[in-house]
Amino acid sequence: MQDHPYWLQSVRPASYPSIDQDLTVDVVVIGGGITGATAAYLFKREGYKVCLVDRATMGGCDSSRTTAHLSMVTDVRLKELVSRWGVDRAAAVWQGGQAAIGLIERIIRSGTISCEFKTVPAYLVASSASDPEAERADLLEESQVARDLGFSAEMMEQTPIFGRPGVKFVDQAKFHPVKYLTGLVETIPGEGSLVAEHSEVTEICSDPMAVVAAGHRIRCQYIVIATHTPLTGQTNLLSSTLFQSKLFLYNSYAVGARLPAGTACEACFWDTETPYHYLRIDRKGDFDYAILGGGDHKTGQLEHTETVYHELNELLQHWLPSAKVDHRWSGQVIETPDGLPYIGESAPRQFIATGFGGNGMTFGTLAAMMAVDAFHGYTNPWKDLFAPSRKASGEGLWHYLRENADYPYYLMRDWVAGTKCGSLQQVEPGRGMIVNVGKARVAAYRDPSGALTLCSPVCPHLKCLVAWNEAERTWDCPCHGSRFSPTGDVISGPAEKPLERLKG
Repeated sequence: MQDHPYWLQSVRPASYPSIDQDLTVDVVVIGGGITGATAAYLFKREGYKVCLVDRATMGGCDSSRTTAHLSMVTDVRLKELVSRWGVDRAAAVWQGGQAAIGLIERIIRSGTISCEFKTVPAYLVASSASDPEAERADLLEESQVARDLGFSAEMMEQTPIFGRPGVKFVDQAKFHPVKYLTGLVETIPGEGSLVAEHSEVTEICSDPMAVVAAGHRIRCQYIVIATHTPLTGQTNLLSSTLFQSKLFLYNSYAVGARLPAGTACEACFWDTETPYHYLRIDRKGDFDYAILGGGDHKTGQLEHTETVYHELNELLQHWLPSAKVDHRWSGQVIETPDGLPYIGESAPRQFIATGFGGNGMTFGTLAAMMAVDAFHGYTNPWKDLFAPSRKASGEGLWHYLRENADYPYYLMRDWVAGTKCGSLQQVEPGRGMIVNVGKARVAAYRDPSGALTLCSPVCPHLKCLVAWNEAERTWDCPCHGSRFSPTGDVISGPAEKPLERLKG
């Protein structure tokens, strides 16, 4: 069993040096995932000098942990989008997904990127846990709304693999995300543009506009923050904190399995459960490959994360009995109160993109397109709809209030009621635990060789206490979803500083 994404089995991305001198470019793009790499590619294609920087490696975070469905179909049902936003805006959301798929295909066709891109049907499948007739009626309505808005949608009494009612959407797609991202990044260096890894951004300045990365100043005209959870940047601390309260971070899990060739049709699937499961089937020549995802939970709020993998394994075996699981991994998705992403300028000449939910590949690509338009001052059809400044209302407001109850709950639970603590002697090799050392609580990790690393368990974002994720070997914050390596380094924000290292 491999505890890393299936995509990394077949690709060894190129490495890039860190920033080693002061620079001047037109655009700095922070974050080497799908959004950042696509934005840097588009700016470079237009003749601008761009610097793409990442505190770790290109594609090393959630863009390599996706299951890489490319679809216009959003987490929020189309009929709900119509109810919240009206017909034209609801249609625009799905059209954004279509535009993103179209751009990805054009980039692949016009260049030399070989990334297993393929157009396939996608199926929204009725849950087995709900009333069949109610599910069928609901899906029939969804398919009719889609057709009314001009999208191809076919109601089916029995979908492939599952044999349950569902809606078929044609001309969706899938690809190998790491091969695609690697191909994008390789086009950027040269002619005054560069790619830099292990170059953490520690400061963003507005007058003159510049980014400080790896201790060096990069002057520019425009900044794109594509870091999953946006850095504070030029926004003040209060605004940044309020914005963070509109982002709800969830862990999502996946297992990959080999199948005998021809076992199932090559397609993508989602079901209607909450949280939903998602499946893709790939043809690999002499075998098929299945990737099943799901088990979503708010980051840091599930004690026994190993159970999620067991449940996914059992579910895959139920649907595809010949599946032989050989990979497992998790990623992180960000939800918003109304189900739409936040894409746009958060300050003058500072562009952010986040809150993609389960549509990271498409919304991330669309965000890159919007960043280029914003740089030029062009009117974009999604600018107002996805504006970071929009406020939650109606059902979205209740969702906002419900999700943000976590912060005071976990803060009070951990600091007032206290957390269960062990002792240093109980920390096994390869594991972490919150322990008591004297009168202090400590986040203790023992590596496979037996060496201990001790950190403060206090998340530097807003002072909640982190918890150990046994399946992923990370420290996760239950309040706002920050994740840290076993030794305390930031994996994903909103925290921008590591856990404080303590002396042994």
